[in-house]
Amino acid sequence: MFRRMFWFVTGAATGVWATTKVNRALRRLTPESLAATAADRALETGARLRVFAQDVRAGMTQRESELQDALGLTGSAPQSETPSELPAPRRSIAYNRKDEH
Repeated sequence: MFRRMFWFVTGAATGVWATTKVNRALRRLTPESLAATAADRALETGARLRVFAQDVRAGMTQRESELQDALGLTGSAPQSETPSELPAPRRSIAYNRKDEH
């Protein structure tokens, strides 16, 4: 009698556990849940990329100052090297499509 009761309770508990697992999985796979998960991951990725870009900028600035110190540069270009006017616009080439046969 106790063996039957044990196996009955074990089967019932296993059924409840399996039903709970399936319901959680189904809830996780709803469109709203998938959209929320994707949005959260996109925000996390954006934050990581922002931190990475800040680190790269800081490293570039540090390395640039090290190079300027090593080469004895002040960091600003002399006024004589900067152009005072913009260059003339380039001429575009017109193609005749009838000649492409």
